[in-house]
Amino acid sequence: MGWLCHGKCTSKARLDGKIAVITGCNTGIGKYTALDFYRRGARVIMACRNMEKAEAARNWIVENCKNQEGLGNLVLMRLDVSSLGSVRVFSEQIMQNEQYIHLLINNAGIMMCPRTLSEDGYELQFATNHLGHFLLTMLLLPKILQSGPARIVNVSSVAHRYYSSMYFDDINMEKRYSSVYSYARSKISNILFTKELAKRLEGSSVTVYSLHPGVVDTELSRHWSSILFPGATWIYHNVFGFFQKTPEQGAQTTIYCAVDEKAGGESGLYYDDCEVAKPIAKAEDPELAKRLWDVSVEMVKLGSDNPFK
Repeated sequence: MGWLCHGKCTSKARLDGKIAVITGCNTGIGKYTALDFYRRGARVIMACRNMEKAEAARNWIVENCKNQEGLGNLVLMRLDVSSLGSVRVFSEQIMQNEQYIHLLINNAGIMMCPRTLSEDGYELQFATNHLGHFLLTMLLLPKILQSGPARIVNVSSVAHRYYSSMYFDDINMEKRYSSVYSYARSKISNILFTKELAKRLEGSSVTVYSLHPGVVDTELSRHWSSILFPGATWIYHNVFGFFQKTPEQGAQTTIYCAVDEKAGGESGLYYDDCEVAKPIAKAEDPELAKRLWDVSVEMVKLGSDNPFK
């Protein structure tokens, strides 16, 4: 239910004429983020892997806003952030067809799944939660910079606190895989990426944010029964559901970072419940952030597309 303690974005800011790209918004907090932006008048590009679910999400949003005024529009585009090829195709289409990008919401993610490799040969949680969004941001950044003021929001998690290592010497965790440590690595990567990107964008009209959405009742726990113990997914939803946020509540901090006037004057920070929060010390390590950046540039084969070259 999530009623015990949760922040709410109270900003009434409109997004008329603004273009927002949201990854993974066919369900969960991404869907409610898209709903909110649509109500504020934005052109919302719903970047989803499953187009059938994306179509259902768009229909649901339209139905929920029936007879309301000041709505934006919803555009469906296919994007699988675990695939670097898919990210490149999507980015090329956006760069060619969209005049501006005012908001980039890196929301798509997977959580605590069995060890799997992406089509590019990278550990799947790291590939999906970090590498895909890193490449997407780099490829779209020239247009984002032209669109300023603009914001980039990276959805992280309090689970970054379980971070043990970046495993640079075993990037695919072949020697010893832990779904928990893999997820934590991908989520601290979101925070480190935010810190380093904000540093590089200092003095520009683009601000960057990372956040913990809260413990949210979404589909992300679907692998828990196979990873932790039989029935873990059921327990998460049914026993602990009383303490969880709904997806709508979970979307509030994302929305806050994207539209709030006060947040607009901040960059590189980590948020929880619509407030600045403190991540673990390693998430603020500038040397670790720089090394992750350099390794990511090589892994996604950024090459001549590097906007900071």
